[in-house]
Amino acid sequence: MSKRRSIAVAGALAALLGASQFGLAGPALAEIKIGFITSMTGAASSIGIPYSKGMATGAAAIGSVGGEKLTYIQIDDGFDPSAAARAARKLIEEDKVDILCGSAGAPPSLAAAAVAAEQKVPFVVIANVIVPGEGANWSITVPQSPVLMVAADVEHMKKVGIKTVAYIGFSDAWGDLVYNSLKKTAEPAGIEVLTNERYARADTSVTAQILKILATHPDAVLTGGSGTPGALPHIALADRGYTGPEYSTHAIINSEFVRVGGAAVEGVIAPTGPMVVADQLSDSNPIKKVALDFLSLYKKVNNEPSTDAFAAYGYDGWLIIADSAKRALATGAKPGTPEFRVAMRDAMTTTRELVGTHGIYTFHLGQAFGTDERSRVMVKLDKGGWKLLP
Repeated sequence: MSKRRSIAVAGALAALLGASQFGLAGPALAEIKIGFITSMTGAASSIGIPYSKGMATGAAAIGSVGGEKLTYIQIDDGFDPSAAARAARKLIEEDKVDILCGSAGAPPSLAAAAVAAEQKVPFVVIANVIVPGEGANWSITVPQSPVLMVAADVEHMKKVGIKTVAYIGFSDAWGDLVYNSLKKTAEPAGIEVLTNERYARADTSVTAQILKILATHPDAVLTGGSGTPGALPHIALADRGYTGPEYSTHAIINSEFVRVGGAAVEGVIAPTGPMVVADQLSDSNPIKKVALDFLSLYKKVNNEPSTDAFAAYGYDGWLIIADSAKRALATGAKPGTPEFRVAMRDAMTTTRELVGTHGIYTFHLGQAFGTDERSRVMVKLDKGGWKLLP
């Protein structure tokens, strides 16, 4: 299912914030078309739906750039790589989009990225993946890198005296990224990684893997899951009576993770982007205002408060696209042309110090990630809410 969202969003928001903000007043504008692929259904819908709501909030915040209307066409890939690739091809060849954005997880994002690179269309990736090969020259990744975030876990472990850690994560590219990041950062810190257990996103039990972990008597456990399926190892640990420290990553900062995990995920420690605890940040942090503005607008657009980290990645993706479009237009290239796609790619990969809700973004051609230590804080789940750790 596909749909144009920016016109509807702008119309709904006009009464709230003023029509001129969205380019609705005055002469009709041309369009910069954004193709947005996400998983509204399937195993990653608990992530894909917030991404969609974040994009809608971005469209409400910035509806036009340089006299050109920003519009987007959304397609549900159902967390199916083949569907994501077909969606990317349709958006490029039939809808003539200028840039792609998506998706909810590594498999569909990598599939769409391959099509984007083949067609020479820039791609703003909002899943946590590194696009390989030529695709690296046509893409950037919005979320913080696994190494950056897992390093924060390891620093906390070292501070509290942890010497051994067991790992369990998804049996896919995300699980690999987290495990490799743990190995890279833990061993130099003097922390031994005892296990590398895996499970599929659709699995309903990880009892066998947890029994193997408990047999090693780790000081702590780190999980490499995301969204709703990310709660499964924590539930299994609680069922087996484990009471030691449990760590995870920014991929589990999600209301469905908290709901499904219940008491079993109380006390989980994880790194996340600053927006998750925006009201707890220092006033001197430049991210605080952007994050609070996002949270306020999100509630107006979606008629509910934001309860996860994922919507904000969609919003930051929109901010990056809008900033890139402004600079691409300054080259004289026209939307809807191959020249504009190249100009968008060049602008996107030269983004400098752009303040978003999750970080301050600086990108370089061929390098996926654009965030640094300013984009992470450590939090702990306390009575169903995330609390900032010192």
